[in-house]
Amino acid sequence: APNPKYLYMSAQHQEALAHLLFGLEQDGGFVVLTGEVGTGKTTICKRLFEQLPKEIEIAFILNPCLNEMDLIETICQEFKIKIAKGIKLKDLLDKLNNYLLACHSKNKKPILLIDEAQNLSTELLEQLRLLTNLETNEKKLLQIILLGQPELAEKLNRKELRQFNQRITARYHLTGLSEPESRNYITYRLSIAGCNEALFSKPATKKIFHESEGVPRLINLLCDRALLGCYSEGRSMVTKKMVQRSSEEIKGKHRRNLTN
Repeated sequence: APNPKYLYMSAQHQEALAHLLFGLEQDGGFVVLTGEVGTGKTTICKRLFEQLPKEIEIAFILNPCLNEMDLIETICQEFKIKIAKGIKLKDLLDKLNNYLLACHSKNKKPILLIDEAQNLSTELLEQLRLLTNLETNEKKLLQIILLGQPELAEKLNRKELRQFNQRITARYHLTGLSEPESRNYITYRLSIAGCNEALFSKPATKKIFHESEGVPRLINLLCDRALLGCYSEGRSMVTKKMVQRSSEEIKGKHRRNLTN
C-alpha cells in the first residue's frame, strides 16, 4: 500500500503537490493529476491528506467503473449520508445537495477524490461536471480531484468535454524520475528503512534506472527482488547482473524450470 513516509519528493512531486494544494484553495471545480502507472499519484494524495485542515470532508472512490446511479450512491456513502434502499437518482442528488449546504453552513469543505479516473465514461464525467454546479450565491459547494493515467488527459481534451475542461482549476502530469533522482530515491528509501550503507553498486543503480525507466513502483520491485537475490547468494552488495536477472523475472522473460 502507498506509504507517505516513503514518498521521495522529487522536484516534480513537490510541484504536483503544490498544484493540488493550489487547486484546493479555489472554490469548486476540478483538480487533475495524471501520470503513468506507478509514478506516485496515489501516494502524493496520501501526503496531501496529511496536510489538509480538519474542516475538510473527504470522499475517496477507488473504482469508478460505475453507472450514474451507482456513482452518486457511492459518493453519498463516502460522505456518510444516510440513504434508503431503492432511492431514486433525483432524491440522491437532493440528499447530496442538502449535505453540501450543511457543510457550507458549518464552514466545512467537501472534497471528492476519484482514483483511476481514466475509467470514467463521458457520461459520468458530465455527471461530475453537473455536481460542480451545486452552489450558493458566493461559492461552489464541491471540489473534485481526479487521479488517472495519461488516457484521462487525452479524454478530457475531447470536444464533447470542453465544458468540463474549462472547470479544471489546476492540473499536473507526473513522469518517471531522472537517473540522478532514481539513485537518490533508492538511497532515501533505504535510509527511511534504517539502512545507511551502500547496498547497490553504481552499475546496479544505473541498470535499475534503465530497466524501470524511472518509474518508482518498478524501482521498488527491482530493488526488492535484487536484494533478495543478493541475500540468497550471501553477498553484501547488489550487482548489475543481479538487477538484470531480477528484471527478467519481473518482466516474465525468464521462467524457472520447476520440474528440476
